[in-house]
Amino acid sequence: MPKPVVAIVGRPNVGKSTIFNRIVGERQAIVEDIPGVTRDRIYSKAEWLNREFYVIDTGGIEIGNEPLLDQMREQAQIAIDEADVIIFLVNGRDGMTGADEEVASILHRSKKPVILGVNKIDNFEMRDRIYEFYALGTGEVFGISGAHGLGLGDLLDEVIHHFPTEQEEEYEEDTIRMAVIGRPNVGKSSLVNAVLGEERVIVSDIPGTTRDAIDTIFEKDDQEYVLIDTAGMRKRGKVYETTEKYSVLRALRAMERSDVVLVVINGEEGIREQDKKIAGYAHEAGRAILIIVNKWDAIEKDDKTMARFTEKIREEFQFLSYAPVLFLSAKTKQRLQHLLPTVKQAADNHNLRVPTNVLNDVIMDAVIMNPTPTENNRRLRINYATQVAVAPPTIVLFVNDPELLHFSYERYLENKLREAFHFEGTPLKIIARKKNE
Repeated sequence: MPKPVVAIVGRPNVGKSTIFNRIVGERQAIVEDIPGVTRDRIYSKAEWLNREFYVIDTGGIEIGNEPLLDQMREQAQIAIDEADVIIFLVNGRDGMTGADEEVASILHRSKKPVILGVNKIDNFEMRDRIYEFYALGTGEVFGISGAHGLGLGDLLDEVIHHFPTEQEEEYEEDTIRMAVIGRPNVGKSSLVNAVLGEERVIVSDIPGTTRDAIDTIFEKDDQEYVLIDTAGMRKRGKVYETTEKYSVLRALRAMERSDVVLVVINGEEGIREQDKKIAGYAHEAGRAILIIVNKWDAIEKDDKTMARFTEKIREEFQFLSYAPVLFLSAKTKQRLQHLLPTVKQAADNHNLRVPTNVLNDVIMDAVIMNPTPTENNRRLRINYATQVAVAPPTIVLFVNDPELLHFSYERYLENKLREAFHFEGTPLKIIARKKNE
């Protein structure tokens, strides 16, 4: 199930960016005491009481005719539409304003859970300032201080209380879910249509035509698949339409619902920096990954073009050394027949469980071939290995001291495991724990 989304909404200069930074635990938003300084919506993962969620810092909402304020109000409206829970922030020092009442009216129409936080209540003597805000009709009012971190715990307790309950999986257990991600105009929608064999998704040469994730179920060779087409992801600062500013977060949520992620690259344009960032999101999500080089029909080729492009991909995407690379054309369907078999193999590997005795045999053989490292006259000793999870496969090594497992030796063991069990297409997690843990 995708992580819930929390939007922080309010007029300018109520401290939304400060509260955002407090919740996510790091300074990701620009904080400046000038109304309207947050020009774009910023999002990040956060966690409270073991519940993970996304939090969005929006531009302020203010009723006025200035283009900037209209734009910020529109951005906030998009966040409101997408959020599961809304933190409505007001400024306790200013008291209730007409703009706060207008914002409250917008939020009431959203029909979403709204938690009212009165910010800048920096000490106990200021507590009386929160009571007038009950008139906004949002229910319980929380006095908080972004500057000092006061009251945020009670506010977040109430926020997670309104998170959607975990729903049962909407598809059959053996259904393979694929998320198609990539920069705008790399041919994601065309690829979806080519796989489905029909025009299920609008195809356009205008970047960003696909506005939301679209699920399409189909069957091939007795295997059921779900294709999740997502809006193209653009670098922040290069986005001109407010509706596209949400595309990365939508793609992240789509990846969380998927088993296999297809990272689509435009073969005509080559590898861009944003391609690497997008692939990084998929890697961090722990999903099986395929790198798709689309528009291969438009490339002038010789017998070494594919090898050179593959080498370039391996050089630029070193963290995706396990991901198969497919060269195809959604337009002409060239080499398209290789896609679904590779997807299925990656999904199978993503869920592969290795018997404990076989796993230990491979680990011990690897140690014999290349003895464990030493540090300060202490040698790493691997006592036992076991697989504790799938999707992705996760191996726990019980050792004498986890600090002795150097990155280079961990990579060596991962390579040996991949050689033995063909984990192509899936990340592999190796965790070291002390023997008696």
